[in-house]
Amino acid sequence: MGNTPIALQMYSLRDESEKDFIGTLKKVADMGYDGIEFAGYGGLAADVLKKELDELGLQAASSHVPLTTLEQEQELEEIIRYQHVIGCKNIVCPYLPPERQTKEDYYDLLPILNKIGKRCFEEGINFSYHNHDFELFPMDNGKKPLELLLEETNPQWVQTEFDVYWLTKAGENPVEWIERYHNRTPLIHLKDMTTDGEQFFAELGTGGVDIDGVLTQGSKSNVEWWVVEQDQSRRTPLESVKISLDYLKQKFTR
Repeated sequence: MGNTPIALQMYSLRDESEKDFIGTLKKVADMGYDGIEFAGYGGLAADVLKKELDELGLQAASSHVPLTTLEQEQELEEIIRYQHVIGCKNIVCPYLPPERQTKEDYYDLLPILNKIGKRCFEEGINFSYHNHDFELFPMDNGKKPLELLLEETNPQWVQTEFDVYWLTKAGENPVEWIERYHNRTPLIHLKDMTTDGEQFFAELGTGGVDIDGVLTQGSKSNVEWWVVEQDQSRRTPLESVKISLDYLKQKFTR
């Protein structure tokens, strides 16, 4: 558990990144994060970004890339080439837009995910699907969309980045999901949730998500990267992601 590196999903610092992308990366490195999960590259060419990462001592853990981009063969090839240059081994489909969340849409998505995943696999890159809560609401046939997407795709080609906040918010036990899909979870999104009725995004260790159980099961299931994300914050985002990192480092050094 303590040997698994920790990355920050840069969506957490989207406002800061928009103002000063490289400066924000430096602040993340100074905090002690090992890597970055990208949600955009600040308009930088791949070789320029790689140079900046190397100078800061950061690794490219993963890239969130919109499904509409991944579906386009030429754009997918460009994304794959970009990952090779920056040394990134993970591409993630981060979100399914509302207009593609019907039962028919989920079934139509299966061959699309397989196709994208197969191409990534051929290039030595993991392709994962990142969940929210809506994929846990059963369809009219009783099947949960997330189950469908994982059970009906090739596990070599399509893996998963479970988001423990959204699993918990949907009434699911994230530890059980990680255990069920053992060795298919190279990335885990670590988030906590306030215990009040709002169920707001909380810094790790301050809410009600079973973070300890997730860390324990994740290490058994060969998670390669813990990824911290703070979608919204009641503090400044920089304060929040520092609190979460400090919590993890304390857990790992016990």
